[in-house]
Amino acid sequence: MNTAAGGKDILDKTITEDMKIMERRRYNPFMKNGKADVDAYIRFVCGFNEFINHEPKLFSRIIDRDMIL
Repeated sequence: MNTAAGGKDILDKTITEDMKIMERRRYNPFMKNGKADVDAYIRFVCGFNEFINHEPKLFSRIIDRDMIL
């Protein structure tokens, strides 16, 4: 392996540092101030459906006696 003078693997050290940098730069466009932004998600899904020419289905109300999630 590629070892440095100190005996540690240079490749492992580089990958670890790169992963830490990527973690710090991670961005979730659907989160605002630590909470899920439902409006942003709905805008994205509607735009994506339009992009792939997905024909929207008519709205139908869900009627169930026991609404358990």
